[in-house]
Amino acid sequence: MTKATVTPIQRRRPALAGRLCHLGKVSQQADGPRFYLGTHQASWLWNPKISCPLFVSRRRLVRYVKLYAATHPWALDSGGFTELSTYGRWTITPRQYCEEVARYQREIGNLQWAAPMDHMCEPAIIYGGILNGKRCPGTGQSLYVHQGRTLKNYITLIDLWPQYSDLPCPFIPVLQGWALRDYLWHADMYRAAGINLRAAPVVGLGSICRRQSSVRIGTLVQHLATDGIRLHGFGVKTEGLQVYASHLVSSDSLAWSFDARRCEPLPGHTHKNCASCPDYALAWREELLVRMHDEPEDEAAA
Repeated sequence: MTKATVTPIQRRRPALAGRLCHLGKVSQQADGPRFYLGTHQASWLWNPKISCPLFVSRRRLVRYVKLYAATHPWALDSGGFTELSTYGRWTITPRQYCEEVARYQREIGNLQWAAPMDHMCEPAIIYGGILNGKRCPGTGQSLYVHQGRTLKNYITLIDLWPQYSDLPCPFIPVLQGWALRDYLWHADMYRAAGINLRAAPVVGLGSICRRQSSVRIGTLVQHLATDGIRLHGFGVKTEGLQVYASHLVSSDSLAWSFDARRCEPLPGHTHKNCASCPDYALAWREELLVRMHDEPEDEAAA
């Protein structure tokens, strides 16, 4: 592959090998990749009924005036998809985000890592259009610009972090793209900036949760994992986990809530549906973990 062009911003940056996330190696579950249960109920972080790792958006946490200590591990979603799909831009600054994350790490604790303010690369996010029934304004930029902004933000957050906390820097690098070659090109951009993705405890894989073909994504995941990159799959479909979970160090999903909206509540539950119900979410997670170890269905036609 042709070496990625080094931009002026990248050229004047020192090597960042020693400044990556210092949280250490991200652990896997005893029976496979760690699965973070996505939730829009941030208070589950300190709910004693919940014992599994959670994936929570900053857009939910920012509403809380009072925070409490987490009773279990969790990871932070920056809320980038909602920001870009709604406004076509980020409405907060890197300094604001650093300040928020420092507070969460200090007051909630048990934070495994935090996603940067990345830029997704779905065509509707870039050019505008309908995505999952939602009209997106589009950023009007190119995929390459989105990749560059994702990289630049990661570097910026690492630079800013010491001003807000003396705790380990929680931000992880994220690879963005659409086709396989896009992700490989983005990895080259990180390399040109002096960032060794193989040294990172976990690297996020973005713009895959709304993709239809688990087979194509599986090819991408396997390729990157074989190259020694420890991947977290954002919003991976349950069918996808059956195909390529073994190549991930972790993944997350909020699909249980969407499923619950279309079903009757659990027996004995009086709410309209279980879309915000921890009992349903935990039961769904247990079923998913079992399915992750089943033989995947043939998706050759995908």
